Amino acid sequence: MNNRIRTIFLTMALALIAFNANAVLKGDVNADGEVTISDVNAVIDMILSGNVEISGDVDGDGEVGIADVNAVIDIILNGGEQEYNGPVVGGDISMLTKYEAHQKKALQYNVTNAHYYDINGQIIPDVIPWLKEQGWNAARVRLFVNPANASAEDKGQGVIQNLDTVKVLGQRIKAAGMKFMLDFHYSDSWADPVKQFTPAEWAGLDDEALTQKIYEYTRDCLRALKAAGAMPDYIQTGNEISYGMCWGPVGTPADKLLKCYSGDETNWERFTNLLKAAGRACREECPRAKIILHTERVAKTSIMLNFYNQMRDKQVDYDIIGLSYYPYFHGALSVISNALNNVANNYPDKDIMIVETGYSYHYKVGDMDYSSTWPLTYEGQRKYTADLVARIKPYRQVKGLFWWFPEANEYGLGGSLWNILHVNDNWYNAGLWDHETGKATPALYELKNFVQ
Repeated sequence: MNNRIRTIFLTMALALIAFNANAVLKGDVNADGEVTISDVNAVIDMILSGNVEISGDVDGDGEVGIADVNAVIDIILNGGEQEYNGPVVGGDISMLTKYEAHQKKALQYNVTNAHYYDINGQIIPDVIPWLKEQGWNAARVRLFVNPANASAEDKGQGVIQNLDTVKVLGQRIKAAGMKFMLDFHYSDSWADPVKQFTPAEWAGLDDEALTQKIYEYTRDCLRALKAAGAMPDYIQTGNEISYGMCWGPVGTPADKLLKCYSGDETNWERFTNLLKAAGRACREECPRAKIILHTERVAKTSIMLNFYNQMRDKQVDYDIIGLSYYPYFHGALSVISNALNNVANNYPDKDIMIVETGYSYHYKVGDMDYSSTWPLTYEGQRKYTADLVARIKPYRQVKGLFWWFPEANEYGLGGSLWNILHVNDNWYNAGLWDHETGKATPALYELKNFVQ
């Protein structure tokens, strides 16, 4: 929004609030003591009855629509608060509520040690505000279309996040004063470079109907989150989508999958139409949120650059380039440096975030062994974190760093009661709590240095 239009609408918003000087709530346009749909209608009427050619086009897209209405409402409800443009640091805490539920369940079996502990062994009463105290200012949560359709194996490895789960976590993240990143998996299960399967309920839709469905689904989820007090600040429209998404239902023959490849224009138009539909819903429902397009080909820069070139050429609307980087999958720190150099130089108008990273504190994870550089110890994990922060922090465009699955913590949930109490079928040893002690690892505290 240009400065003139912002000034016009801030003036209008402040005038409305000043007019209702006795209203306690921001946005209580009709001074009835609460913010309801009647206040929204008053704002809409204000826009549509004014000089819309000058002042109604809040988002500068040449027309007055629902996105402009939402933008004005957001300005009023936030009292003209300025947009925060990073940096942010945090983690994907999508499994936290399940760990907490199992820790409470453990008490039924007289298991009293199942908790999250800080590095000194003190019980953490509420993980999310405690993370804020440690310098984290953001958290990420994934969302599946219908995880009930996932395989038993995938459910046992963390595919449980439906809209109700995300509402609860989103509310808590926002209540703690942290930024909330929503990670749409347009699938019933894991979406990544080798799996981007269309949700079962959408399997019979043609391309046009699927595009409309993604718009409606994205819109409806965002509306529900807003109503629950969990409005996202960052929205990933797809997870690790280097080769497209919604390839086809589970079981589709490989030659029928609708993948997108570098050097082959097949399916890119279809894919970018899906992204445009998702992005349109984001702009309409959460006009202040930043849209992230997430890939993970940092070790294969030609594929990564082709992806973002396709986004530019086909005019996909987004704000942030989101990257995954795991040394045990992608390689040494020189790999992420090379990837950042490429995207920073080629897309200077886009911010960049490392939306997934991790390194083990015990036992080898992944395909590559960097234990000679970063030993598989607390100190090795901390040093990896410090080295990564030092490597990426100088890049002006890099505005975010997120650890994947930091909340993994099976302490007190095993032994003879493992079948009853455990959360994840296999330990993930690159989290930020130790499964064997329940204590936070030093790397958790190191992450804050990205924003300090």
